[in-house]
Amino acid sequence: MRRILLLLLCLLPLCAFAEEEDIFFSDLIVFNPQDAVEVEPEVEPSNTDVKPEPATARDEFIDRVFELGYKLYVKADGKAQSAWYKGDIYLCKNFTTHIFNELRDDYCIAEFPDVRLRIPNNKENCYPYSYGVEWEDVSAQKGNPFYAAATFRYDKNLSYDKNFELACEFMRQAQRGDFFQMSADYEYGMGAHSAIMMGYDPETDEIHWMDSNMRGYKNSDGVRFGICQYDEVRSVEWWADAFCHTRRGATLYRLRDDIAYRKGTD
Repeated sequence: MRRILLLLLCLLPLCAFAEEEDIFFSDLIVFNPQDAVEVEPEVEPSNTDVKPEPATARDEFIDRVFELGYKLYVKADGKAQSAWYKGDIYLCKNFTTHIFNELRDDYCIAEFPDVRLRIPNNKENCYPYSYGVEWEDVSAQKGNPFYAAATFRYDKNLSYDKNFELACEFMRQAQRGDFFQMSADYEYGMGAHSAIMMGYDPETDEIHWMDSNMRGYKNSDGVRFGICQYDEVRSVEWWADAFCHTRRGATLYRLRDDIAYRKGTD
C-alpha cells in the first residue's frame, strides 16, 4: 500500500502540468515499485534505557520492613493473634518493634557506625497529654535512627474545627516507612497505638498502613487477641478523628537520611 501511494505522489505533478503541455507517457520515466526506498520512522529514546538510581541502605531497610510485615500478616492468615502478654509480637508496639529489631543489625547510623540501632519505648509521662502520644527522647548517639518528622497535640486554646484541620494537615505529611505513634479515642478503643505508614495518597486523601491489634477482642478469660493488618486504607479525616481530642495527639517518626549498611553486611 505504501508503494502505491508513493507512485501516485510521483504522478500528481505531471497530471497538473498536462493541462498546459502535451505529455507523452512514452517519454516518462517508469517508476518501479521495487526501487522504492522505505524510510524507517525515527525512534525516540526509551525511558527504559535510563538506569534507575541505586537503592540506598535506608530505602532497602524500609522495603524489608514491609516485606517482613507482609510475612507476619500472611502467617496470621486473617486470624486474631494473642496480643496480651509481654512477649506477644502481635501486640501493637511489639509488632512494630519486632519488625525493626529483626532487621536493625544489618544497618547503622553513618555518623555512629559502631552503635547498635534501637527503637525507643513509649514515653511513660507525657503530661499534660495522655500516654502514647510520643516516644522516649533517645539520641542518635545511643542508637535512635528516627526523628520526629511531624507532631500533633490537641490545643485547647483553639476551636475543635481548627484542631481538626491541623490534625488532617499532620496526617497528610505521612511518608512510606514512617513509624506512627498516637493516643486515640476512636471506634476501636481508647489508648496508645503504633503503626507503620505505607504512604499518603493525595488523589484520594487516604492513608495506607500496616499494624497489629488496632482491631481485636478479648476472650472469656479477658485475654486480648489482635488482628494483623497490611495495606489497610482509611481517609485522612478518619485518622484525624481518632486522636483529635483533648489530651490526645500523635507523632510521625521518620528514619534519618544517613542510614548506612553496617560494616560487613553491604
